[in-house]
Amino acid sequence: MRWGLIGASTIAEQFMIEAIRATGGEVAAVVSTTEARGADFSRTQGIPAHGTALALALDDPTIGAVYISSTNDKHHAQALAAIQAGKHVLCEKPLAMTVEDAFAMVRAADAAGLIFATNHHLRASGSHRAIRDLIASGRIGRVLSLRLFHAVHLPANLQGWRINDASVGGGVIPDVTVHDADVARFLLGEDPVTVVAQMSVSGMGQGVEDSAMSVWTMPSGTMVMSHESFTHPFAGSGLEVHGTEGSIFARGVMTQLPVGEIELVTGQGRAPVPYPQHNLYVQGVTDFLSAIAGKGQPAASGRDGVASLAVALAVREAARTGIRQTVDYVRIA
Repeated sequence: MRWGLIGASTIAEQFMIEAIRATGGEVAAVVSTTEARGADFSRTQGIPAHGTALALALDDPTIGAVYISSTNDKHHAQALAAIQAGKHVLCEKPLAMTVEDAFAMVRAADAAGLIFATNHHLRASGSHRAIRDLIASGRIGRVLSLRLFHAVHLPANLQGWRINDASVGGGVIPDVTVHDADVARFLLGEDPVTVVAQMSVSGMGQGVEDSAMSVWTMPSGTMVMSHESFTHPFAGSGLEVHGTEGSIFARGVMTQLPVGEIELVTGQGRAPVPYPQHNLYVQGVTDFLSAIAGKGQPAASGRDGVASLAVALAVREAARTGIRQTVDYVRIA
């Protein structure tokens, strides 16, 4: 597969280019908002072509897929243009600024017969897949609660618009709460129904929230508590799943690397849980390519991306208003 990158991003530089090449793909072109950034990115990453116009990637018939990692406000228009050009699309989360726009991207890909996927990398991790399997196998009985803690310190090189500009999708809720929403859906196999929440601004940036806490109700009665932050340098991250017959404690697994520890606690005692420590992004690209070949599904579909965005936006509205919100999925079934 020959790929076009839409967005000369840090995540593309640090993870996705390697994953594309590891799966036998070629990065043929990069489209950036500025000529200087695109030229530098192209040179340092060994990408043959660069430019500021989408046509660079979309008009090339040898490019079969695009990876979109521009700022969140650009995803919708760029994805629709790529789909119209006949390209398969792997898009960063959140898919768009609104649920309606995100769902429009999914519908367009469906109509065109193309694969449209969300780059929710945690679904591709060995740790999260092992936890999901433990839950599905009944090892902890009926799930009573899930606690997600994803409070970290946002590195200086990633701050910028994420902490200063709500108009392009900044804030910890669209950046991190979407991940936790997808993790909950992936592990529990059900969608949050209502949410209550609080958020705060510590002063790291201006105009957007940098910490949030929320509680979600699930159709089964399982309670979910989620905590995200850009301002916690020593908090660590992880999750806990508590059931009628046991608990799962996972530390350090809310990350882009195949690291962390999982422990299963039941009436028989405590036991470490092994898991495959493969590269999350290589696995995600592999799953995406398998879906294109008609041999499977992407790790996270476009509809998964719509759902995680719907939860995140409900969390932000609940925090803004102080009123419990019902999650509006815009009929994504």
